[in-house]
Amino acid sequence: MAQVEFRDVTRSYPGGVTALDGLNLTVADGEFLILVGPSGCGKSTALRLLAGLDKPTSGEIRIGGQVVDGLAPGERDIAMVFQNYALYPHMTVYRNLAYGLKQRRTPRAEIERRVRETAELLQIGELLDRKPGQLSGGQRQRVAMGRALVRRPQAFLLDEPLSNLDAKLRNQVRGDLKRLHREVPVTSIYVTHDQVEAMTLGDRLCVMAGGEVQQIGSTDDVYHRPANTFVAAFMGSPPMNLMPAAVRAGILHIGDTALTAAACPDGPVTVGVRPEHLQVRGSGTGDGVLPARVDFVEPLGSHVLVTALVDVDGTPTRVIAQAPAGTEFESGARIGLVLPPERTYFFDAETGDAQVHRERITL
Repeated sequence: MAQVEFRDVTRSYPGGVTALDGLNLTVADGEFLILVGPSGCGKSTALRLLAGLDKPTSGEIRIGGQVVDGLAPGERDIAMVFQNYALYPHMTVYRNLAYGLKQRRTPRAEIERRVRETAELLQIGELLDRKPGQLSGGQRQRVAMGRALVRRPQAFLLDEPLSNLDAKLRNQVRGDLKRLHREVPVTSIYVTHDQVEAMTLGDRLCVMAGGEVQQIGSTDDVYHRPANTFVAAFMGSPPMNLMPAAVRAGILHIGDTALTAAACPDGPVTVGVRPEHLQVRGSGTGDGVLPARVDFVEPLGSHVLVTALVDVDGTPTRVIAQAPAGTEFESGARIGLVLPPERTYFFDAETGDAQVHRERITL
């Protein structure tokens, strides 16, 4: 195990395309860090640079304190799990697990011991004599993880390893990964665009967009104290509602409606509130109530999602509210929305940066 460091790492391509722009990131020894963001944000580029499959344009990468920029992938002592499993179809599970150790001329007895231990850890001991074509998707992904883990690398890199699995298997293998890291705390960097995976798996999240880091922190920090509107809208399902607004004389106004006291300077703002905090009223009138019109309703068993339209200076703005199970509204019905002051976020209207000090958001 080892600490991993990116020091001002940039990767540019011909034509002026910058995939990664000045990445500074330290992954502690034994930490499970998630790189999360939309396609093209630079997360996979960072992983490829760390693995040695690409070279940085500038900056340096360290593993265990050693600069590895000039080392070939095989000299970096890292292991990688890919989206498509990358197993040898003609080999048994045992031989797939043992292959990397044989290439390193590991003694036969040591190979046997490590393969058996890893298979037991991943609960695939009864599959050792089978070939990949005889396995389910979840079993193949466990074998792929085992082939990387059996080497006992300094760092474990996972590039969207669950994206080929169906929803049930993703949940199962996600649990396997959490258990595995608890039992074998190898320094791990996990790349995903799925914010549910990101929030449930890692010790810390690194949210990226446009080749740059937007925020680094725990799930709690990123979800409850987003650094800007991108993080607020990206992390969460459904995402945070964001609406143009203004603060006048210390009072928040959305369109012509005065709502609540605002703990930020007067002027234009972007106001945010998560669906689970937005309260739905059956009437669109009253002090501090934002009028809205129901677009459609989605019953989800434990709760109902109400998608409504709010008129903001003549422009319909879509918002989503989470209501109790059994809530029913006809399309077009007039309702009211209440933004709890302690759960309302304020962002700079131009930069998108959070305006209110993060500790003011009550958890």
